[in-house]
Amino acid sequence: MSDARTPPVLILLGPPGAGKGTQARMLEEKFGLVQLSTGDLLRGAVAAGTEAGKAAKAVMEAGQLVSDEIVIAVLKDRLADDDVKNGVILDGFPRTTAQAEALDALLTERGQKINAAISLEVEDEAMVARVSGRYTCAACGEGYHDSFKKPAVEGVCDNCGGTEFKRRADDNAETVRSRLEAYHAQTAPLIAFYQERGQLQEVAAMGAIPEIAAKLNEIVEQAKT
Repeated sequence: MSDARTPPVLILLGPPGAGKGTQARMLEEKFGLVQLSTGDLLRGAVAAGTEAGKAAKAVMEAGQLVSDEIVIAVLKDRLADDDVKNGVILDGFPRTTAQAEALDALLTERGQKINAAISLEVEDEAMVARVSGRYTCAACGEGYHDSFKKPAVEGVCDNCGGTEFKRRADDNAETVRSRLEAYHAQTAPLIAFYQERGQLQEVAAMGAIPEIAAKLNEIVEQAKT
């Protein structure tokens, strides 16, 4: 049972383009949760000058990868902050079963647990079509899609009237397929890890944003009771 002393800890899994960022922001707004990504954690610790932050800074300045031990130490410090009293969403950590085990040990030490590891499930070819069709207005950044969201007037931005558009170089079918394959290969052991513990919640992520959000809201509500 989660209570005020044991705020929920959620893990959000999903490949690039699955909508993790959008959904995490909505959960933050609705439930007062705080999204914690590995990059944000490390940058925050370095800026704060904590012991773990100093260790992370030295490693990063040497051009090396920050060890799991340092990331866990940074996370430990962050979970003690007042602003995470309503719970956290971990995004991008853990990435391996070793990290997952270290995270479990940290949470046990704090009297907490993983309430749910939420996997945003996508259809690979549909995801390729979704991501590879994206482009934005060069002037204001308004997003469009070749199939799903075209400007009302072809070649003219609905938002600012701009006529120049751009695409990310890596938003092409071949790159998206490679990213998906890499994600599935890397995440499969983690999915199995949380599935074995009864903590995995799979959510179909190819539908409308409000529908996906409603499913995630249900999971969070359960985690809070």
